[in-house]
Amino acid sequence: MVPSVGDYQGPDAGETFVRSLYAEHGRSVLAYATRLTGDRAAAEDVVQETLVRAWKHADDLDQTKGSVRGWLLTVARNIVTDRARARAARPVEVAEVVDRPPIAGDHSESVVNTMVVLGALDQVSPEHREVLVELYYRGRSVAEAAKELGVPPGTVKSRSYYALRALRAVMAGPEEVAR
Repeated sequence: MVPSVGDYQGPDAGETFVRSLYAEHGRSVLAYATRLTGDRAAAEDVVQETLVRAWKHADDLDQTKGSVRGWLLTVARNIVTDRARARAARPVEVAEVVDRPPIAGDHSESVVNTMVVLGALDQVSPEHREVLVELYYRGRSVAEAAKELGVPPGTVKSRSYYALRALRAVMAGPEEVAR
């Protein structure tokens, strides 16, 4: 028969009660928790938490109300389930790599490209430059660029075609144009 907390007297009554529960049911609860978790250390934590809850609810542990072992096993299962749900709800933690500094984006290539394009734009005709600026720099559509420049949309399309060819020729250099 399982003793109740009332069977023990003195300041250590709760501790004696938990020790008697562990002596009688500890191995069973540990084996069950080990089967559920697959980890002996985690199972020992579950048993400890189960016994703490048994101590807090000592009045509920009465043989006449049901099986004490069943109550302990149910509590152990609930603890394992709660821990699994808590792990699933949290994002996975990733350790910081200390030995490598963070990669900082090198913007020097984009600066050089911008300088090359600006230099090439200076070498094309003003009409071509205006069309390229409106279409690519300001992000306007053909119709918007035509309205802004005061020319028909077909003229904008034609100028953009020839402007891009001229820009490519300037950027390719003299050796590429000769081919």
